[in-house]
Amino acid sequence: MAHGKASIERSIKMGASSIFEVGNETINTINVKSSSSLPCSLLVFSPTTKGSYPVLLFFHGFMLQPSWYKSLLQHVSSHRYIIVAPQFPLINQEVKNVRKITEWLINNLESVLPEKVQPDLEKVAISGHSKGGNMAFAVAIDSSMPLKFSALLGIDPVAGTSTSCLCPPYVLEYIPRIFNQSIPVAVVGAGLSNQSTCCLLPSAAPNGVNHAEFFNESKPPCYYFMAKDYGHADMLEAEGIMAILIRILMKSGKGSKDSMIRAVGGIVVAFLKAYLEGQIDDLNDIVKSPNLAPITLDPVISIKD
Repeated sequence: MAHGKASIERSIKMGASSIFEVGNETINTINVKSSSSLPCSLLVFSPTTKGSYPVLLFFHGFMLQPSWYKSLLQHVSSHRYIIVAPQFPLINQEVKNVRKITEWLINNLESVLPEKVQPDLEKVAISGHSKGGNMAFAVAIDSSMPLKFSALLGIDPVAGTSTSCLCPPYVLEYIPRIFNQSIPVAVVGAGLSNQSTCCLLPSAAPNGVNHAEFFNESKPPCYYFMAKDYGHADMLEAEGIMAILIRILMKSGKGSKDSMIRAVGGIVVAFLKAYLEGQIDDLNDIVKSPNLAPITLDPVISIKD
């Protein structure tokens, strides 16, 4: 019996661990320019093998760029997902523009993908980081969207600079399980994102407007993963002066950025597999054994009903 149990544990570890590594799909990165029907440019990540693939719509954070998430999004896409990441204008990151983007996806996404690659628009998830996470929640709750979303992921979402200074779109209501969402939710929080780099600067994700409150207001099924030793921008790949500014403005962990990217990427893949494709084993394995991840996840919480 002991030998059998050890074999099962090894199989679980091997299965779940694979999602924390880059997948087998070769990925094309496609730049799509804005047009009369598309309010902003897009960065699209697509598998190249013939087939139909689920879609993830991903929103960047305030003053950030989709290209700074390239390794993270390529990681997820390599596990057989199409990812669409809009580049929002600085002062025009609004729900009405997302409505136009989703209309464009329905009518035009297939035309920019590699030959014989098709988007499965019956299997669409939405996600975002920082302010983009707040936007993802707002869009998921908006029942007027042309696309039906099947899963929602917030990656260290932030709703403002304090509870008295929320930023639009206004999502948080400070009532447990209040969100009018009918789809599963996963929230990934960064343990250091509520800490400032010095006493003169605010934190990137203050208490009361960060990941913890988004999870608190989400209806089940909902999941919470805390990247204990990492900061708000530790999965970004900014360059030049912006990389310097991020280090000055945002508390960073001492761990490997690559490990943070693999951990977040693996969680996203496990969640998409569970709720877009009905393959829940990897997600259950992470919840039961958080040490499968390449970083410390603590706490990990799952509320299913």
